[in-house]
Amino acid sequence: MAILCDSHATSFLLPSDSEDWAEQGAPAFVYGQKELIVGGIQWPSRAPNALDSLPLSHFDTALCSAWRQRMELGFFRYRLGELQTRVLPGAVGFVAQLNVERGVQRRRPQNIESVRQAFDPEQFNFNKIRPGEVLFHLYRKLDTHNDLPQEDILVVINVSPLEWGHVLLVPEPARGLPQRLLPGVLRAGLEAVLLSLNPGFRVGFNSLGGLASVNHLHLHGYYLAHRLPVEVAPSQPLDPRGRLHLLQTLPAPGFLFYTSGPGPDLEAVISRVCRATDYLGDHEIAHNLFVTRGAPPGKTSPGSALEGVRVILWARKSSFGIKEGEAFNIALCELAGHLPVKTAQDFSSLTEAAAVALIQDCLLPPSQAAVVQGALMALMAQEEP
Repeated sequence: MAILCDSHATSFLLPSDSEDWAEQGAPAFVYGQKELIVGGIQWPSRAPNALDSLPLSHFDTALCSAWRQRMELGFFRYRLGELQTRVLPGAVGFVAQLNVERGVQRRRPQNIESVRQAFDPEQFNFNKIRPGEVLFHLYRKLDTHNDLPQEDILVVINVSPLEWGHVLLVPEPARGLPQRLLPGVLRAGLEAVLLSLNPGFRVGFNSLGGLASVNHLHLHGYYLAHRLPVEVAPSQPLDPRGRLHLLQTLPAPGFLFYTSGPGPDLEAVISRVCRATDYLGDHEIAHNLFVTRGAPPGKTSPGSALEGVRVILWARKSSFGIKEGEAFNIALCELAGHLPVKTAQDFSSLTEAAAVALIQDCLLPPSQAAVVQGALMALMAQEEP
């Protein structure tokens, strides 16, 4: 049960006496619309990868301090140090990182056979985690009587982290929801991005068949101190009213939804994205989704301002299990241009051409991609003006 109180007066650290951990209910991070930061978030112009000097929001401070404490207390499968990172030469701007421990020590994926597979309480799920793995409940207070009720979202450490601050957003684990995107958790993910002052805090979703390893509804969130191609990639409209766009640039074409901030515009984007993912799930089409601060749709440049939030959706071939022989697996972060590489040899030898080939091999064949595009355009056309 969340302990509702003033978040600014709340400690998100575990007590020093470990016997109190299970007894102390996880605190709630309570926020309102005024804490959702829309404009003015940009990468530093002189040292874009040095984010230590950037201001922290209250959300950033709560998440990072609690996450760091859990790392020091040994809650993770390995201790994450500074990851060796390089930007691959070429036009795309892939950010490759060497993360050997994740490749070796992460939990084996569950046996998944369908994008629509039911939740199985006998398999690993987030009702089975240790109490100390929960950082806090993410809870949006109602600013007006017209606000939608906020779901109870747990912010939980990913015990096999990709990068600093890697967490999972899990809606009410006891409900036993399968890994199919729902509006409440997507809203929490979008608002988490808006709660952060760091342009490198991103959120994403992997469907079953899209390399989700646990069939229990969750989003990923993590910090990456690097620009990614999808933030400012140019797009073309697929809908005359600007509700759906297509990213055509490498590494992979994707469907772009964009919101300028909280309110009716954000709620409309949540509805559109979930209708799109419902269609994909109903048709057994695996998919990945990535949420990042980004430029408005249309013609852009590398220096375009990050004025709002981009939601990119990729439909892809289903892939069940981990392919051991590849340099990296293709899921939400790889499609966005962030490549966690498993071995030092692959890290040193990986080229842009090789990365593009691996990613494009997971995409739908052109004929099926065209059918999906037409179906999503038709869904957007059904929306009331």
